[in-house]
Amino acid sequence: MPPHHHRNHPQEAALEHSLRDPESFWSAHAARLHWHRPPSRALSRQTKSLPSGVQHEHWSWFPDGEISTTYNCVDRHVHNGHGDQVAIIWESPVTRTTQKFTYTQLLEEVEVLAGVLREEGVRKGDVVIIYMPMIPAALIAALAIARLGAIHAAVFGGFAAQSLAQRIEAGRPRAIMTASCGIEGGKGPMSYRPLVEGAVEMSSFKPSKVIVWQRDQLRWNNPDKLGGQRNWQRLVKSARMRGVRADPVPVKSTDALYIIYTSGTTGLPKGVLREAGGHAVGLELSIQSVFGIKGPGDVMFCASDIGWVVGHSYILYAPLLVGATTVLFEGKPVGTPDAGTFWRIIETHKVNTMFTAPTAMRAIRKDDPNNRLIDEIGRRGGLKSLQALFLAGERSEPSIVSAYQELLGKYAAQDALVIDNWWSSESGSPITSLALNGSLAVSEKLPPGADHPLAIRPGSAGMPCPGFDVRIVDDEGKEVPHGTMGNIVLASPLAPTAFTSLFNDDERFYRGYFKRFDGRWIDTGDAGMVDEDEYVHIMSRSDDIINVAAHRFSTGAIEQAVLSHPGLSEASVVGIPDSLKGHLPFAFVQPRADSTSQELRATPTAELFNEVNALVREQIGAIASLGGMIQGRGMIPKTRSGKTLRRVLRELVEQAAQGEYDAPVNVPPTVEDAEVVEVARARVREYFEAKKKAGDKAKL
Repeated sequence: MPPHHHRNHPQEAALEHSLRDPESFWSAHAARLHWHRPPSRALSRQTKSLPSGVQHEHWSWFPDGEISTTYNCVDRHVHNGHGDQVAIIWESPVTRTTQKFTYTQLLEEVEVLAGVLREEGVRKGDVVIIYMPMIPAALIAALAIARLGAIHAAVFGGFAAQSLAQRIEAGRPRAIMTASCGIEGGKGPMSYRPLVEGAVEMSSFKPSKVIVWQRDQLRWNNPDKLGGQRNWQRLVKSARMRGVRADPVPVKSTDALYIIYTSGTTGLPKGVLREAGGHAVGLELSIQSVFGIKGPGDVMFCASDIGWVVGHSYILYAPLLVGATTVLFEGKPVGTPDAGTFWRIIETHKVNTMFTAPTAMRAIRKDDPNNRLIDEIGRRGGLKSLQALFLAGERSEPSIVSAYQELLGKYAAQDALVIDNWWSSESGSPITSLALNGSLAVSEKLPPGADHPLAIRPGSAGMPCPGFDVRIVDDEGKEVPHGTMGNIVLASPLAPTAFTSLFNDDERFYRGYFKRFDGRWIDTGDAGMVDEDEYVHIMSRSDDIINVAAHRFSTGAIEQAVLSHPGLSEASVVGIPDSLKGHLPFAFVQPRADSTSQELRATPTAELFNEVNALVREQIGAIASLGGMIQGRGMIPKTRSGKTLRRVLRELVEQAAQGEYDAPVNVPPTVEDAEVVEVARARVREYFEAKKKAGDKAKL
């Protein structure tokens, strides 16, 4: 590993120990959990041979151990006398409801629901899809599925039927657990029935059961017995009366706990596979050391969604692994009812650590530019419990970090920090962050006072967390000096929370992560640099993923939706900066040759734009709505091998958004026809100037 100029800060010492001697480091952490069969070692390395003849390094964590994640999250705390502690606080401003579950109550719910699922045919190793809003039943479902040794695959509730259908085809689930509706901010209830039934209809694979949680706001009337639909509450009531319960089923450490689907750059989503043992060990460490949540009495508020990896890790599993309290939030950062909702939750529930996306903080700032709402709560001491605000999901620009750092300095706990951290569905926990309590990660005794977090550096995502060996390399895979931009890669093995393969697709795992650098490095798909002090700066995504409000979308998938419009022959989608959501998808489209007008204006008609946008909303989801569209011919640059140079189009759009039309863009030598870039530049100028003119007119 690269020489760490060792400053003996606990976080650096922990990283160094984890990379130098992973065996002793992770074995010590594994000992803090309950194993049905304790592992004899932490790490085993193998060479994997693929059907294509490729061989690559493979590794597994705690390979001979057996564990039940649900037992560790729930039963263990009840047996240890913490049953009266609050496990889950459900805060739902959209339904004006607050509900609390103690660990004892949670255990009862999970045992019964697991018993129901067993009666409905779910067995160890089966996949069950969770397509749910942010309600307690969603967390109870995940814990009940894991209790049986089955595998959950959560899909963001409200995703389009087509996206859900793809995940049904890929996962081949025994059952789908869903609800009658989700509630979208101030928009009221959105029925899940047409989405779920539509997805099952589209999919060639048919799950045998659809179990529906009935919500009062909008019912799923007369479940269809033929389609295997069941009323969730009714099943639970019957099982409870009959005394049906299920005990935890231990699984091998290397068995799957869950699959989470992430945008594939081409077509089908990738099923990231999370192994049970490494996940529990790594998360238990990260929530204590990085997030400072150590156990009973500590309160974590992660304002994500269980459809995303952040929600899996820090709404559901990590807080419960240490016996802390997790806040489950159904609502939006603004508008339910206003931009003060996060601050009120922190005050009401004495939250210690909050975790959300930069998008949420931008929205709050936009709605409450003078900080009236945070001032009001802060002045009466309502934020004194808060030790840190963690941001992740997209890059946090320095201005947002500094603005909230100043507010926390005024109102939160002493030395409270705003901490940007960076990770992915694949990593399962932060790859880089600043640790609130770094020393927990190290067995060595530290001098008193050495346990303060490292200083924040706005614009940086902190330092590597234990087990993640972060390097910066050029396009040939050679390491570059500190301070130089390059590709961010990881050396194997990855930390225990990270994936070791894709669900049923070892070939794609190799192609997607190892192949680019010939098996030497694991490619994260992000670009950035490491500065002289080892802080990591994430600058941009490689050009095939767009981050919209911390939701990652594949440009390829959005292009597919755009091109389902019969009038278009070619499309390229890039991200355009947006003050609220970070980025929005922006499309360059070429109408078919037989379309009426050869003399195209860069700005499409409102009718065409609305038709294309409707296709994107329907096939990907409303969150992926286009932020704009330019039409023209011969303006999509390609390499000689036919790859679209999205990066060039993205640079043109980003510059035009700043009013810069003539600035040079980085055109690689592999471009097939450099003239095309100038055609695109002219179109971009025409589009943005027309837009500006229309805006000026509107102001008059």
